[in-house]
Amino acid sequence: MFALSDDAIPDSDLNRSRKRGIPQNIMNLLRPNIASMNGYVPGYQPPDIAAWIKLNTNENPYPPSPKVVEAILAEIGSDGASLRTYPSASSQKLREAAGELYGFDPSWIIMANGSDEVLNNLIRACAGEGQDVGYVHPSYSYYSTLAEIQGAAVCTYGLSDSFKIEAFPEYYHGKIFFLTTPNSPLGFAFPLEYIEELARNCGGLLVIDEAYADFADHNALQLVKKYENVVVTRTFSKSYALAGMRLGLAIARPEIIAALDKIRDHYNLDRLAQAACVAALKDQSYFQESCRRIIETREWFTRELTAIGYGVIPSQANFVFASPPDRNGLRVYNGLYERKILVRLLSDPLLAHGLRISIGTREEMETTLATLKEIG
Repeated sequence: MFALSDDAIPDSDLNRSRKRGIPQNIMNLLRPNIASMNGYVPGYQPPDIAAWIKLNTNENPYPPSPKVVEAILAEIGSDGASLRTYPSASSQKLREAAGELYGFDPSWIIMANGSDEVLNNLIRACAGEGQDVGYVHPSYSYYSTLAEIQGAAVCTYGLSDSFKIEAFPEYYHGKIFFLTTPNSPLGFAFPLEYIEELARNCGGLLVIDEAYADFADHNALQLVKKYENVVVTRTFSKSYALAGMRLGLAIARPEIIAALDKIRDHYNLDRLAQAACVAALKDQSYFQESCRRIIETREWFTRELTAIGYGVIPSQANFVFASPPDRNGLRVYNGLYERKILVRLLSDPLLAHGLRISIGTREEMETTLATLKEIG
């Protein structure tokens, strides 16, 4: 079954679960797991986006570095002639820029069309039909979709009240285990010592999804060199404000990177995305200031939410997960939606009591806070 487009209906998983039937003659042409699965539905992007305070998809509220715009315009040139030829297939300049920044040889790095591409290719490279792909629940639900596409078996593990993984085996024999840290949608980060313990107890790959690590106090990059089975993935959509360019990367042992190189699309990053990526990586002063502003606003917003009775999980990301005093997330979501403020309401019963609220500008968060007080 196919989910409706995210442009068709509002941003509540509760309101985005309708399906369209597939005619039987078409069903017979499809792999059974594809015909029966639910597709991943990304966050709602309203057509009149400028009319909203948009805090539902963890985008950066600030524009990318001005050097990114300069690099894109320079790549286009006065007549756009460069666009008639293919871009670099290897994205070598990007690998070199990322390697210099993070302290790795470029052979340890692969660039991707968003981190989603490399998550997909890790499953394709390592997990065959029926083999286990594990992840923490709740976390990024797209892992399940990618595993289903491959025909792999999905194995999820819950969280304790202290944010430790419940019932994790003494030794995990699955092919891949995805660990989102900082966690989305909850916002907490796993301690580095705990992540290292998981790396030792994983027989397959431990993929540390660090989409939000630039907003956190620590990251796990050092574990890539220490453990052969550790892969770290990053995205440029959040901290670098490049969600519209679709850029991501993975850092792992060269043998793993070489395998991923075999199965990625050969021209997976276009010329403009490559130019934008190098410029963004090289302008670290702008990047750090942008992250600082978001973190500062996150801490202020957390204090203010707590003061009006909300339960807020301490966040290391560019969002917070907050529960109203009556634990009725739908009520508050609807009140915000009516006032043109978009946040994320999740259909999972474990999460329906709260809302995931992206951190916007200080002015946007002040308006959101005032509106929450008005809604009560």
